[in-house]
Amino acid sequence: MQSDQVLDCKGLSCPMPIMKLAITMKKFETDKVLELLTTDPGSKDDVPAWCERTGNDLLEIVEEGDGFAFFIRKA
Repeated sequence: MQSDQVLDCKGLSCPMPIMKLAITMKKFETDKVLELLTTDPGSKDDVPAWCERTGNDLLEIVEEGDGFAFFIRKA
């Protein structure tokens, strides 16, 4: 999937990936897609919950080796 920006949070544990995601998405324009890369297993639950809570669209989750790629569209 194509993204407008990549946010690499590999190696960071909770709550840092969500904090960095929230800060980055505040600066994003509507309909832009962010690719969030994480290795924290908790992200698999945290990112979808954050998207639902904030109204942003989780487009896809891709498991990549020891981590995840989340594609999120700014609502």
